Amino acid sequence: MTKIAFQRLPATVVPKHYNLELKPDLIGFTFAGNVSIQIQILSPVDQIVLNAMELAINKSEIIQNGQSYATESVTLNAEQETAILKFNQQFSGDATLNIEFNGELNDKMKGFYRSKYFAPTGEVRYAGVTQFEATDARRCFPCWDEPATKATFDITLKVPADRVALSNMPIVSDVNENGLRTVRFDTTPIMSTYLVAVVVGEYDYVEDKSTDGVLVRVYTPLGKKDQGLFALDVATKVLPYYKEYFNIAYPLPKMDLIAIADFSAGAMENWGIVTYRETMLLVDPENTSVIRKQTIALTVGHEIAHQWFGNLVTMEWWTHLWLNEGYASFVEFLCVNRLFPEYDIWTQFVTDMYTQALELDALKNSHPIEVEVGHPSEIDEIFDEISYNKGACVIRMLHHYIGDEDFRRGMNIYLTRHQYKNTVTEDLWAALEEASSKPVGAVMTSWIKQMGFPVVSVSSVQNGNKRVLTLTQEKFTADGTASAENYFWMIPITISTAKNPSEIKLTTMLDKKSMEIVLDDVAEAEWVKINPGTVGYFRTRYSPEMLDQLIPAVRNQTLPPLDRLGLLDDLFALVQAGRASTAEFLKLIESYRSETNYTVWSSITQSLFKLQILLSHTDLSEHFNRFSINLYKPVADALTWDAKAGESHLNTLLRSLVLNRLVSCSCSDVLKESRNRFDLHVSGKAILPADIRNACYKAVLQVADEKTFEDMLQLYRATDLHEERDRISRSLGAIGDKSILKKVIEFAMSEEVRSQDSVFVIASVSMNPKGRDLTWEFFKSNWKILLERYQGGFLLARLIKYLTENFATEAKAIEIENFFKENELPGTERTVSQSVESIRLNAAWLARDLDTITSFLNAIGNN
Repeated sequence: MTKIAFQRLPATVVPKHYNLELKPDLIGFTFAGNVSIQIQILSPVDQIVLNAMELAINKSEIIQNGQSYATESVTLNAEQETAILKFNQQFSGDATLNIEFNGELNDKMKGFYRSKYFAPTGEVRYAGVTQFEATDARRCFPCWDEPATKATFDITLKVPADRVALSNMPIVSDVNENGLRTVRFDTTPIMSTYLVAVVVGEYDYVEDKSTDGVLVRVYTPLGKKDQGLFALDVATKVLPYYKEYFNIAYPLPKMDLIAIADFSAGAMENWGIVTYRETMLLVDPENTSVIRKQTIALTVGHEIAHQWFGNLVTMEWWTHLWLNEGYASFVEFLCVNRLFPEYDIWTQFVTDMYTQALELDALKNSHPIEVEVGHPSEIDEIFDEISYNKGACVIRMLHHYIGDEDFRRGMNIYLTRHQYKNTVTEDLWAALEEASSKPVGAVMTSWIKQMGFPVVSVSSVQNGNKRVLTLTQEKFTADGTASAENYFWMIPITISTAKNPSEIKLTTMLDKKSMEIVLDDVAEAEWVKINPGTVGYFRTRYSPEMLDQLIPAVRNQTLPPLDRLGLLDDLFALVQAGRASTAEFLKLIESYRSETNYTVWSSITQSLFKLQILLSHTDLSEHFNRFSINLYKPVADALTWDAKAGESHLNTLLRSLVLNRLVSCSCSDVLKESRNRFDLHVSGKAILPADIRNACYKAVLQVADEKTFEDMLQLYRATDLHEERDRISRSLGAIGDKSILKKVIEFAMSEEVRSQDSVFVIASVSMNPKGRDLTWEFFKSNWKILLERYQGGFLLARLIKYLTENFATEAKAIEIENFFKENELPGTERTVSQSVESIRLNAAWLARDLDTITSFLNAIGNN
């Protein structure tokens, strides 16, 4: 079958206002609706094309000059996701389009769908909730479902009298008749369809007012309103912070944050009613880990940033998605840094955002930040580390380049000039250029329009008390080969030296392929560091002599944490690309033995975890585990198992990280202590602190028999906290017995695990070398079921990535490539290409470095 080319909706008819009424049936899982749309017909037409999907249109008419004209025919086009309303005459000018329709409250977490929850009595009930981004408003009501086609909305819900009804705006009338409430909400601002939201269900809430007068409520499952207090505190502080930062007030009278039981994403920024996974909003003081609280603070900061950046000003089309996501991903760190300085969040930005972006962006199958998209199935795939993480990284680099004051002024110009309208990337550059008088557009275009990033190679010679550096840029490639295309970036370069490690000695722009820089007053013995603070979005490759000079500064920690981290991370990337040897990297790690910084250890751990997975294809696993145990054990011993009074936030995170690492390396002392603590926890004699539960669960499961597996399932069934269920279910992949791992996959697909979570349970099995083939075979046999369950979408793409990218043979690359050629899974094409490329990179890495790794580990083992 020939695929029809995707087309955007005709611009001949535009909506100005929607009057939408929805009546969900929470038992029969259907909904009825009618919508009255005030439209402008800009040139004469005898048909109207708008978006509709999986809806039955029962009646439609145009009202003009008091006259009603029924449609002659309605044609639904499933491929284009449109409805064509044909009339037997032409219309132009202002008119009203009335449509009656009905649909299914689906179980796919898209459009208007049902979300299962348990009443306090234990009875299963369902809420009706919406998730419209990117293109699923059309599954709820016929509309112009494109971000640039903005309108105002009056929303009315007809719901059972005992249910909470919420939408973007406050309630203006609430009439109860015969057990049915008719709830009408105030008119919204001009907004895009993907930001419209309704929720009907049973919820408790906590509320407060922000200092700038906005009513904030956090809605929780019944009986759990105390679990909303942390997010409420964050939200009430974030709103005035953004008002001050952007110098624009939040434009709505209220802000609701609501925990949804079945939710595919982490959260969604619907204007005035932000929806969240329970794990991204709820905090239980006894059972919530410190890292989870931190994640919740960042997520709340991210979604509230969207209220301005995305909702008030919206990208013109999904090509510019990064304008929403990259910016919100940057600003969430700004606000959390203000609210929680003890998190040291900008250091964590580098491991959480920056290094992950670089890893994906080094692949030949990456994509530019700005990527052309057409059909809705293509959009889900760009909600990835490029749009979010790389977007945030280049904005951080730009913020650093122009300075905070000009950046804030530029944001205010941008948001004020384009409020309630739509923009393209160039509009942002124009505003920041106006504020800073710097060539923002010229500098940033190379980072947005081009795929990938540069590696800057540096060498130096001493000339008296001057250091002469030669900097050369080229495209960094994951396989280390030279790029055939002539890539070039405008690279803001900063340099620090041993005299003042935390100060920038020189700032310049690398605006050609190669250049010389002269640093005055630098002695021959002093180190020189490129990209201090790891702000520039590029890799640095030092000459061996320059690298040698930096190593003592790593050991004695005179090099700041972000520089110690960046040095290691750059070298590891060069190792993976075949431009440095793995043994060289492992030797450098020896310099980090006395390291105390959580984020530096986090970076070390990310690298060693990748190496551990690679070596699981060889017989070196035990040797590598011994090397890792020797590295991590001193830190674990210094921290001890129990948190100390007044311990820092970062040390709590470090303990969890180090214990998890020692468990994954089967450290006998840690496995034994984990078992003791687990037994006390299960027997009720002592509660395991939430921060070390993950490590203890995995330790016990590594050597689990059927009984331990059943004990763990009992723990899972005994809790109704989503975070604890996640922690238990994602630990099950650590089981060492293949026959039990098969049962874990069955459990993941059962009714006991929500669809949004089963992906991550199966992924946990695939990360275990004993489960790698099992999960791939499972996928091949069940792909149709999974496709139906997730309707394409990013959860399915995520699962494919987890299940395939860690193989390491050419034969497997070919098998996986062929499987997806023969079986079509729309919206996963880019993910598959990236995974196959990763497999081939793994195979090349093993072939290249196995001998030297073996020699290194043997030498360590013999010492």
